[in-house]
Amino acid sequence: MKNPDPDRSEVSSEDSVPSGNEEQQLAALAAERDRLAAENADLHDRYLRIRAEFDNARRRFEQQRSEYVQFAASDLVKEILPIVDDFERALQVETADSNYAKGVKLIYQRLQEILKKLGLEPMETCGQQFDPNRHQAVERVPTESAEDQTILGEFQKGYLFKGKLLRPAMVKVAVKP
Repeated sequence: MKNPDPDRSEVSSEDSVPSGNEEQQLAALAAERDRLAAENADLHDRYLRIRAEFDNARRRFEQQRSEYVQFAASDLVKEILPIVDDFERALQVETADSNYAKGVKLIYQRLQEILKKLGLEPMETCGQQFDPNRHQAVERVPTESAEDQTILGEFQKGYLFKGKLLRPAMVKVAVKP
């Protein structure tokens, strides 16, 4: 039987209800979408982890470089300390030429300023308690006039470099008799 109205098409019961094949395709597409979303989330997570790992490695490298530069400066300053000691001994010697003494003192002061800018700090020891981590006891003097383990004198100055011990002070320590 022919459809009297040409604008109206025949609708079969098969057209109104999706077939099993279309449902399978729809389910397959949904599964593919979910798989791709999960893969995208996984790749994004891996990207974030790799980026964080890279940032950490960059920070670690910068810190190591900074420590290396500081260590190199510390070695140089440690090598200069005997020269500083020589200047201090030279300043204690009396000389007839006052201009010579002034020149030596000026050079010593300028050297001290430069070393201070680099981070060198002399340690104060006289009258302090002996600390084996910061001082080297060269002489032990039995005495009643000072407390036990008090530093009485200094043979060689100790120095800190940027807060860390560079050279321990050689000291004379009081002990109870």
